[in-house]
Amino acid sequence: MRTVRFGIVGCGMMGREFASAAARWLHLPEMTVRPEIVAVCNRTLAAPKVDWFRGNIPTLRQITADYRELLANPDVEAVYIAVPHHLHAELYLAALEAGKHLMGEKPFGIDLQANETILTGIERHPDLCVRCASQFIFFPAVQRIGRMIDTGAFGKIIEVNVGFLHCSDLDPDKPINWKRVRQFNGDYGCMGDLGPHVCALPFRAGWVPRNVRAVLSNVVPSRPDGRGRIVPCETWDNATLLCEMEAPDSGNLFPMTLRAHRISPGQRNNWYIEVLGTAASARYSLSNTNTLERLEYLGGPEQQWRRVEMGQETAFRSITQELAQFGISDAILQMWAAYLYELDAGRPLARFAGCTRPDETALWHRLFTAALESQTTGKTVPLPR
Repeated sequence: MRTVRFGIVGCGMMGREFASAAARWLHLPEMTVRPEIVAVCNRTLAAPKVDWFRGNIPTLRQITADYRELLANPDVEAVYIAVPHHLHAELYLAALEAGKHLMGEKPFGIDLQANETILTGIERHPDLCVRCASQFIFFPAVQRIGRMIDTGAFGKIIEVNVGFLHCSDLDPDKPINWKRVRQFNGDYGCMGDLGPHVCALPFRAGWVPRNVRAVLSNVVPSRPDGRGRIVPCETWDNATLLCEMEAPDSGNLFPMTLRAHRISPGQRNNWYIEVLGTAASARYSLSNTNTLERLEYLGGPEQQWRRVEMGQETAFRSITQELAQFGISDAILQMWAAYLYELDAGRPLARFAGCTRPDETALWHRLFTAALESQTTGKTVPLPR
């Protein structure tokens, strides 16, 4: 089995999720490539999250506060960089120039200009496997929806609704963090944080936004800073985008509503999608993780939704029995299996079993930039073709 030695830059939640996925690699009996974490970098080495790596990753041979030292390490073949948005361009380009395969984080640059700079750097290194993390496409029900798209099962697309909803920021006393500060998070606000997850499946399907009318909301305009002061929240809490989409095969136009909401009462990390077509429809929500709802139109006046319990219908087979429920840590493991598979094989296992490509990140940057203009002008804004 091939071993790919990884460095992690950013020892926060997602860095630890990757390390946990790597520790579970024996869950994937058919993989012929595996990750090994040999180096980590974090701005503060005394942090408990760095101690977590020290205590749990026996293959770890380098711990540094300087990402340049990690990138200079010849033992590191690939890097996972999970840092705030304003650092994406600097660190991603440095990783590419160091010759490292790269898994980056959304939104792949703080703004459109930063994203274009990153993509120019990628073009100079076509031998490197560069992808962006987004795990929700790997849930079994979403994989099934992807296969329905591949086979044309939906017929003519009538409408698509997709979103990612949080609720914890409804508490006005929750202290501010970097995602509410424009300097670190950028002008996109919740679009740059939650929006890429919302775009992942529609963009992989090849559905291209022609225009957008956006309504952005700053629901809680100020928060405590944790040091006794009240400070402004500079970024958008909620974004609702209505797009006119174009199907690549037929040129068919249809509406798609995208919702990226940090403040959605009653919702707890709920990613959802609904695809309505003339031949079939499907809808799925993380609120019912194991259940896909489908409707096949067979003619006549009666139309019925039916529930399909999914279990472990995964892109990459695991040792878990097929009837068992699937969870978020399983999706993260599947995402990393997809990245390692493509790094090793030079191609994804299937269209909907691959990680987000750089060109897809460019498309969401164009969409979010147009959405900001739409919010400012109150008008529908066309996207550059």
